[in-house]
Amino acid sequence: MTVRSERRLVPGPVGRIEVALDWPEAPSPVGIAHIAHPHPLFGGSLDNKVVSTLARAFCALGWLAVRSSFRGVGATEGQHDNGRGELDDVMHLIDSIAQLVGIAPAAPLPVALAGYSFGSFVVAQAAAKLQDRGAAARHLVLIGAAAGKWPMPAVASGALVIHGQQDETIPLADVFAWAATCDIPVVVIPATDHFFHRRLPILKQLVTRHVLGAEAESARSN
Repeated sequence: MTVRSERRLVPGPVGRIEVALDWPEAPSPVGIAHIAHPHPLFGGSLDNKVVSTLARAFCALGWLAVRSSFRGVGATEGQHDNGRGELDDVMHLIDSIAQLVGIAPAAPLPVALAGYSFGSFVVAQAAAKLQDRGAAARHLVLIGAAAGKWPMPAVASGALVIHGQQDETIPLADVFAWAATCDIPVVVIPATDHFFHRRLPILKQLVTRHVLGAEAESARSN
């Protein structure tokens, strides 16, 4: 697979936002996947390996993958805002990125949301906002979900939650407790910590299978 990647600075609520765009081979993307990175105060960036893996998974399926830098990271302006401003920026990109990058579809493209660690907290909130608008995200993928660290909202039953069995940063027990309130399953990768070392191919495979399966189920129901 050949992926065309580029970086741009786009206007945001408090200044410029740095985005990395991973374009699929298809002439026009089937949807736009917004992917959020780990905590910026602990080295999180859009170049994180888990974030890049998520982008490649969606891009291979024909989606435009948008990785954005949170406030104060890379060339994005502003300061870390504990999830509030970060959510504002993600919602701004959801609403405007197609126009900002020159896509003019006849109808709005489906939206997918994926986040890793702190990024999972941000996109879970974004998913709740889209649900309230009556325009739910097509897919929601939460890796190393930030349960117990930040107040994760309830998410729809179709979300994919993947966690490492040996995660010491966000204990699996905390994720199970949060998932029970949503009545959603958790996919556990054995012998894996929060950083998914040497497990990125498995992670990509799980996300790919989930998206393909959800798309096939949606096609059957329609």
